[in-house]
Amino acid sequence: MAPGEKIKAKIKKNLPVTGPQAPNIKELMQWYCLNTNTHGCRRIVVSRGRLRRLLWILFTLTAVALIFWQCALLISSFYTVSVSIKVHFQKLDFPAVTICNINPYKYSAVRHLLADLEQETRAALKTLYGFSEITSRKRREAQSWSSVRKGTDPKFLNLAPLMAFEKGDTGKARDFFTGRKRKVNARIINKASDVMHIHNSKEVVGFQLCSNDTLDCAVYTFSSGVNAIQEWYKLHYMNIMAQVSQEKKINMSYSADELLITCFFDGVSCDARNFTLFHHPMYGNCYTFNNRQNETILSTSMGGSEFGLQVILYINEEEYNPFLVSSTGAKVIVHRQDEYPFVEDVGTEIETAMATSIGMHLTESFKLSDPYSQCTEDWSDVQITNIYNATYSSQICLHSCFQAKMVENCGCAQYSQPLPQGADYCNYQQHPNWMYCYYQLHQAFVREELGCQSVCKEACSFKEWTLTTSLAQWPSEVSEKWLLSVLTWDQSQQIKKKLNKTDLAKLLIFYKDLNQRSIMENPANSIEQLLSNIGGQLGLWMSCSVVCVIEIIEVFFIDSLSIIARQQWHRAKGWWARRRAPACPEAPRTWQGQVNPGLNIDDDLPTFTSALSLPPAPGAQVPGTPPPRYNTLRLERAFSSQLTDTQEAAES
Repeated sequence: MAPGEKIKAKIKKNLPVTGPQAPNIKELMQWYCLNTNTHGCRRIVVSRGRLRRLLWILFTLTAVALIFWQCALLISSFYTVSVSIKVHFQKLDFPAVTICNINPYKYSAVRHLLADLEQETRAALKTLYGFSEITSRKRREAQSWSSVRKGTDPKFLNLAPLMAFEKGDTGKARDFFTGRKRKVNARIINKASDVMHIHNSKEVVGFQLCSNDTLDCAVYTFSSGVNAIQEWYKLHYMNIMAQVSQEKKINMSYSADELLITCFFDGVSCDARNFTLFHHPMYGNCYTFNNRQNETILSTSMGGSEFGLQVILYINEEEYNPFLVSSTGAKVIVHRQDEYPFVEDVGTEIETAMATSIGMHLTESFKLSDPYSQCTEDWSDVQITNIYNATYSSQICLHSCFQAKMVENCGCAQYSQPLPQGADYCNYQQHPNWMYCYYQLHQAFVREELGCQSVCKEACSFKEWTLTTSLAQWPSEVSEKWLLSVLTWDQSQQIKKKLNKTDLAKLLIFYKDLNQRSIMENPANSIEQLLSNIGGQLGLWMSCSVVCVIEIIEVFFIDSLSIIARQQWHRAKGWWARRRAPACPEAPRTWQGQVNPGLNIDDDLPTFTSALSLPPAPGAQVPGTPPPRYNTLRLERAFSSQLTDTQEAAES
C-alpha cells in the first residue's frame, strides 16, 4: 500500500463515525458506547483486559435487567386503587321500604283453585307418614283419599310423581300414588347438601320430572320430606296461579287498608295513600313506602326510632295457606327508589306479636370503572336485556339473564315482573315441559353453566343500608287488652273480627344516626408519578435520563434499522444489476504496434497519465532524454562584424 493510502486509512480509522453513517452495526455500537452518557456502556469499550471488560458487561446487563423488572412492577401496579372513607353528617333521604305479607293470597279467595292440589298433598302425607292433616280449623275439611281414588286419577301426582327411595338403593322407589315400589330409570339429583349431613334417614323423598317425550327424566331428592312436599306443592301452585289474570290476583291478595293498620313517619301521621302497590308473583300484593311519588323523596331530620317509619301490620294468620308457607309474619326490604325489590332474595322477615326495630346505617360506594375494575355504570356494556325497568345492579342482571334463558329454552318466564318481551308465565296448558326445563336450568345456573355470572358485572356506584335488627314482645301483657280493643274499633270497617296479638306485627325502621359513610376508590398512581418512578430507576441503576432513553431508541431502533435497510438495498441493487446486464462474448486479444506488444490496447487512446504507467515492452529500448546540443546555444550574429574578443578560436 502506498504511503498516502496508509495515512488515509489511519485517519479514517481514528475519526469517529456518527449514527447512520456507520457502515455496519458493530461500528455503530462502538460509536454509541464511546459517546453515550450511560457509564456502563462506555466502560465496556474503554476497559483494558478481558476480565475487566467481562465484569463491566455483566454489571451492565444486570442493571438493565433490574431496570426492566422494576419498571414492569411499576407499570403493573399503575392500575391499582386506593380506598378513602369519608363520613358526612347531614340530612339523609329516607330509603324506599317495601312490605309484603308472607302469605301471598287470602286462602278463602284461592281455595277453590287449589282444592285438587291440596287433596293430593294430604293424600301423599297420609301415604308417607300414615296420618291425615290436623283439622283443628273447621273451614279446612279434608276429603278422604278413598273418594279421590274412586274418581279420576290424580292429576298432579301423575305429572310429577312423589317417591320415596331407600337409602343406598336408587334403582327402585315407592310411589305415593300406588304405594308400591317401581323401577326408576332417571338421573338422581340430590337437592340436599353434600357437606352437611342433617340426619341418617332410611328414606329419601323426592319427585320425578320428565320432558315432553318422557324419555329424559330426572328425580330430585331432598334430605327432608317437608322440603320435598313444599317444593312439589309450590311448583304446582305457581302453575295454577299463572293461569289467573293479574287483576284477579290483585283482588285475591291483601289491600293496603287491610295490611296497614297504623302509620307514622318522622313525627307525622301517614296512611295507605303513602304506599304504592307492587304485585309480586310469590308474595302477592306488596306495598312500597317513599317510592318517589310526585317526584318527591322523603327525608329524615333526626336519628332514632321516633323519626323513622312506624307501622302496625295486620297479618291475619287464619287466611294462610298451610302448604305454601310454614311461618307467619311479613317481609320487609330496604332499597333505593329506582331499584327493583327482590323480596324473595334479600327480604327481612318480621314476626307476629313482636315489635321489630331495624336500625340503618347508610353506606355509599363509588368504584372506578375500566381499566381499574370490571364494574359498569349502566346497561351499555352488558349484553343482557333489562326486563325490570330499573337501575342497574348485579342482582337485576342475574335475574334478567335467568329469565331470558327460561324464555329461550322453556318458552315461558317465572318469578319476573314485568315479563320479558313475548313471554308469559309458565303453566302446563301452554308449556307442559316448563317444570322439567326450569329445574334443569336452575341446576345449570347454580353450577354457573349458563354464563350469567360471567356476563353480569358489579355496579360502579350503589347505596347500601346496613341493618341492625332487634326484637321486643309486643304488645305487653299489661297493655294488650286496651291496645287490641282500640285497634279493633279503628279497623272495624276493614276487619270484621276481634284482633289478637298473633295477627299483628309492629315494624320500626329508622336511621341510627345521620352519619353517611362514603367509600371512594381513587387511582393509586398518576402518569406523573409513574414517569417519576421510572426516571428514578433509570438514574439509580444506569445513571440514565430521558435524553438517554431517546438516544437508545434512536441508535438501537432508528439507526440500526437504517443501516440494515441500506445494506439490504445495496445487495438487492447489485443483484438486480447483475441480473439485467446482457451476457457479452469476450473480445479476441490483438496486439497493436511493435513498441510494447505486452500491452492490450483498448479502442480508446491512452491518456498521458495512463501511458506513463504502462510497462515497457520486452526487449524494447526505452527512449530516454537526449543530451543537449551545446552548439544550439550559440548566439546568432546580430552585427555585421564580430568583435575580436568574441571570435571563436580556430579549430585545430
